[in-house]
Amino acid sequence: MDLEFEFAFVAENGQLLRVGKGPSGTRIVAPITGGPVTGARVHGTLAPGSGADWLLIGADGSVRLDVRFQIVTDDGAFIYVSYPGVVQPTDKLKAAMMSPDTAWPEETSYDDQYFRATPRLETGDERYAWVSQTVFVARGRLASNGVGFEVYRVT
Repeated sequence: MDLEFEFAFVAENGQLLRVGKGPSGTRIVAPITGGPVTGARVHGTLAPGSGADWLLIGADGSVRLDVRFQIVTDDGAFIYVSYPGVVQPTDKLKAAMMSPDTAWPEETSYDDQYFRATPRLETGDERYAWVSQTVFVARGRLASNGVGFEVYRVT
């Protein structure tokens, strides 16, 4: 099995909505306001208002991702994206997520934290039918205005 780079994106986030601590952990919602998608076969933007990151911070400090949004390709296709994931955050990230004063922490590199996801893509557009029949994995990082991911196709 090999990994082939397919595309990168930055999910630009609006103001974090801190739901608070509940029986399953601390919930935070990060609305997606847009962002670029760049790749040889998938290129476009994240549709503004089409989704969010629903984060759950567990008692062990790890973050569980539940993310959904749509990509609008430059040639007019819509691709639905959803993924679970796991983040083992740095102290800086944890502090920023929990502080009501901080909109978003500073950028990180892909190696600064364990930030992994398994995106599932779906579309009804025949030009992109291959995305619905492909397994993807991704690694993430904090961008200056949201979250950046590199998405790889498992070959």
